[in-house]
Amino acid sequence: MLVGGHLLSSLIFFPAVGAFALLLLRGEDELWIRRLTFVISLVEFLFSLVLLAPAVIGETGYAREEFARWITYPPINYHLGVDGISMFLVILTTFLTPICVLASWKGVHFRLKEFHFALLLLEVGVVGVFLSLDLFLFFVFWEIMLIPMAFLIGIWGHDRRIYAAVKFVLYTMAGSILMLVGIVWLYNATGTFDLPTIQHLLQTGVLLLPARTEMLLFLAFFVAFAIKVPLFPLHTWLPDAHVEAPTAGSVILAGVLLKMGTYGMIRFCLPLFPDAARRAAPYVAILSIIGIVYGALVALVQPNLKKLVAYSSVSHLGFVVLGIFAFQNIAMQGAVYQMLAHGITTGALFLLVGMLYDRRHTFEISEYGGLVTTMPRLAAFFLFVSLASMGLPLLNGFVGEYLILLGTYQVNWKWAAWAATGVILSACYLLWAYQRVFFGEVTHAKNRELPDTSAREKWVLVTMAVITIWMGVQSPYFTRRIAASCKNVLQQMNHSVMHEAMVPTIPLVTQPQAGTAAGPAATKTTALSTERLTSR
Repeated sequence: MLVGGHLLSSLIFFPAVGAFALLLLRGEDELWIRRLTFVISLVEFLFSLVLLAPAVIGETGYAREEFARWITYPPINYHLGVDGISMFLVILTTFLTPICVLASWKGVHFRLKEFHFALLLLEVGVVGVFLSLDLFLFFVFWEIMLIPMAFLIGIWGHDRRIYAAVKFVLYTMAGSILMLVGIVWLYNATGTFDLPTIQHLLQTGVLLLPARTEMLLFLAFFVAFAIKVPLFPLHTWLPDAHVEAPTAGSVILAGVLLKMGTYGMIRFCLPLFPDAARRAAPYVAILSIIGIVYGALVALVQPNLKKLVAYSSVSHLGFVVLGIFAFQNIAMQGAVYQMLAHGITTGALFLLVGMLYDRRHTFEISEYGGLVTTMPRLAAFFLFVSLASMGLPLLNGFVGEYLILLGTYQVNWKWAAWAATGVILSACYLLWAYQRVFFGEVTHAKNRELPDTSAREKWVLVTMAVITIWMGVQSPYFTRRIAASCKNVLQQMNHSVMHEAMVPTIPLVTQPQAGTAAGPAATKTTALSTERLTSR
């Protein structure tokens, strides 16, 4: 049974069709490989904008859904859905992919067809993660994402690329195993992998989790997502992956892959395990604040420009996790907005660092200096993006951090005060890095002859700058569309707490709500799950 047509499936699998179309081209046709990949990714982005059409302000639930039986036993369904949270993350993914193709136009010189093939398959996995409403399907796309990203780092990366790729795989797989254990446990308890059905069983009190069991399940999911964020102290894979990855890999990694962790916390950890999330919140908040301050301090002393930007991600994503676990609607709206803003600003920073590397083949800050005289346009764009990243008002970096701090202050003013130091430190490390790279005397002769931005690079940077300003000035366009979804997550948490002491006395056969598990299949699954639970 299908609800809402095939739009979501098309968004997931259109890049896959394009990736296999690349295989029909010869490896020598480099120009056409680049052109075809760019057209495919651009069409995918334009196609994703259709998601904005049904986004009714104030509407809860899923604006579009697709539901079909996939595997009979165990009952695994092809269940997709999009709400205000996942909608913008999908659009962010489809927006950054053509940007990455343009950024790699002159930077990749070997195995070009395989590179673009991996880039499009990576888009398939990420979009699938954001749209999946079946736990098994979510896990499949989660693992699909891992393979092309590891290849992008391990084949087209820099000197220590194999080490960084292996470290990335090991960390991600460690978290994936824990999450898989949690998924299997939930299936054994409910007889279904369907996320809305499991949420309904929990919220109605049909499925009751003992406190210890709920905490263990929460940790199984949370650790997997915390590794992906990454949250301190599980962050050590990120700087290596960023430094060794090609520019396109770094942009996608910072722009969307890290958001899979924070998205998982919102979509799974909070509504499925609300009591455990509340008990863990003070500890998660402390780890988030440590990550904010620690990431900023380490970035402050980095001699490597790309690693500096990588550690800034650790700091900025700490704000996102703090906003999620403040359990305030305004803070969660800020967290989702910050996920989008970070994808744009940090992605732009990695693009700029990649442009510098293409000219000087080094990330060491000491190798630069005085570039403002030879590269004035690139210097101007770098300053603009740095100001956005540090949270200058009217730019996108300000809105998310302000909402997070405002919502966190309502819960615990000490958390907000400590987190605010990260804003100050971000100005320190970004401005100091900018001063050393672009100001001062030109100490290396090679820096006197560096070309400024090309027409292609200029269009990429102008696009990122326009989006940065638009998000900062028109932030209500985003917050009004994500507010209902954020409120719905918090209501699911509160609804579960209301039923945590209830014991069902008769089997309940529930009807699926509009915008949840679709049709008779969902009703049958819920009824079977209820009978199974009450028989125990």
